[in-house]
Amino acid sequence: MAISESAVEQTRFVYRRPWAAAVDRVIGAVVEPLAAVLVVAEVIILASGVFTRYVLRSPLVWTDELATILFLWLAMLGSVVAYRRGEHIRLSVVVRQSSPRVRAILESIASVVTAIFVIELIPATFRFFVQEEIDVTPAMSIPQSYVVLAIIVGLALILILALLRLSEADPKIVAGVVACAVVVSAAAWFGRGAFAGLGNLNLVLFFVVLVGACVTIGIPIAFSFGLGTLSYLAIVTTVPLSTVVGRMQEGVSNVVLLAVPLFIFLGLLMETAGIARRLVEALASMVGHLRGGLSIVLVAAMYLVSGISGSKIADMAAVAPVLFPDMVRRGQKRPSMIALLATSGAMAETIPPSLVLIIIGSVTGVSIAAMFTAGLLPALVCSILLILVALWSAKRENATLEKFAGWPVVGRTILVAIPGLALPLLIRYFVVEGIATATEVSVVGIIYTLLIGVFVYREYKWSSFYPTLLDTVSLGGAILLIIATATAMGWALTQSGFAQQLADILGHAPGGKVGIMLLSIVMFIVLGSVLEGIPAMVLFGPLLFPVAKAAGINEVHYAIVAVLAMGVGLFAPPVGIGFFAASAIGKSNPERVVKPMVPYMLALIVGLLIIAFVPWISLGFLPKAMLQ
Repeated sequence: MAISESAVEQTRFVYRRPWAAAVDRVIGAVVEPLAAVLVVAEVIILASGVFTRYVLRSPLVWTDELATILFLWLAMLGSVVAYRRGEHIRLSVVVRQSSPRVRAILESIASVVTAIFVIELIPATFRFFVQEEIDVTPAMSIPQSYVVLAIIVGLALILILALLRLSEADPKIVAGVVACAVVVSAAAWFGRGAFAGLGNLNLVLFFVVLVGACVTIGIPIAFSFGLGTLSYLAIVTTVPLSTVVGRMQEGVSNVVLLAVPLFIFLGLLMETAGIARRLVEALASMVGHLRGGLSIVLVAAMYLVSGISGSKIADMAAVAPVLFPDMVRRGQKRPSMIALLATSGAMAETIPPSLVLIIIGSVTGVSIAAMFTAGLLPALVCSILLILVALWSAKRENATLEKFAGWPVVGRTILVAIPGLALPLLIRYFVVEGIATATEVSVVGIIYTLLIGVFVYREYKWSSFYPTLLDTVSLGGAILLIIATATAMGWALTQSGFAQQLADILGHAPGGKVGIMLLSIVMFIVLGSVLEGIPAMVLFGPLLFPVAKAAGINEVHYAIVAVLAMGVGLFAPPVGIGFFAASAIGKSNPERVVKPMVPYMLALIVGLLIIAFVPWISLGFLPKAMLQ
């Protein structure tokens, strides 16, 4: 899952100079439509692959290859759109709480760091481009250099946008930030001999201190990872920086990851097609009349909707506007409602088609189909615990009761919601039965959702199609650039020997399997709160999963526990990005939500421990073949 505060709170840069605004508009006018077309092209290509393979029994050998080539272009152009719209994922707590003067300095630092990262990487990208000119793709014989060109174009456009932003800032602030950056960079470069004798302390300096400082002051996570990796390799090692480009390309060349933008697209379509609203209305008709009944509906709706969208930001944005007005009218407190919304989002991290589960499968080799089956019951256990706390909270707040609408109304709303209820079942069926891969099934969901919205509910407005594509491109590009730079960072950590040291620490945890599981839970909660789920899993999944497997812990079970633990961290105050996203969606000051979060977070942690030490909850419904 990926949650971006900026996806809720728009931070598009406003230009004062006409020439700067004109350049920005030209970039948008070229890049945004092209990226939107790429999303549609990917849907068509993957749909053609499923149709010819399963219906015509004559598979097209080139579909995956073409989808992968276009995917890298989609990722890079999407990252440009995200940067232009101010929607790259970052931790903005410090920026938001700073004075205007300090905020201006921090924003200038962010633009300078972005520019430095790109300037460092572009020459290496050109060298990698030359290296790849002699290679061609196996099925279509397309030069690999055409694929690498996507990285060059994306980086160049981001550099232009970063320089445009700096041209709008206070010249004195920009001059001071640039001077400091030059001094620090020069000191590090000319003093690199001193770093050679520091050994593993360099890992702390570059990947903890430098990256941590960048993330803390609001520099987007992708650029923070990239700067830390490039600086470490350039100053401490003799590894050519073109290696970073290769690892970035590798990070977003797995066709499995194409599910990320496509499931985001599906989640947004689901909301505009009216599916989410009808699911919520069906649940409300059944139990909404009870005291705290709408809290039950909220948790159940997050469970059902998560089985469709794969994106928790889309889930919360779809459910909250439908339920919150009635919950307020019945006397429930808004901070408590937001606390339940946030923890429901954390609970829903294991419900397929969770993006984090898909990414775990892509980076660790764990069966995605097995995780899709394994994640349902753990989420149900956490849902029950959250509902118990919610009912206790509603009773304490003396929420009012409503008159039961009657079984005819219940039957009618359920009947209307059946097409939406069928969608998660359809998605799971196509994956488990092997009809479509985890990536292809997103296309099945997209086509199904459009058909339901246009021909069944008849409320889908085609005028929303292009804006939905742009939202998909922006959030997808932000996530995929994180995956690209995190892949390079993970490779650097592995080459440094850190992977083996981390494996040794985890492998020698006191208490055997129990100690490893407890230590892993703590680590993933911290990683989830600091890094967000996807980059944390790309970085540490390949390092930690082999250790757990060697200790006798089933990888599917370990994956479910890891995802739930990261969900707890992601939505936990005071630093969890998901917590701030839920507060923004619920329209409340985050500080007011912290206290009501406590009982809900405790319920989640209890559920997490139960799931961790009762493996049957994750594995009980898996076929024996998946347990091998």
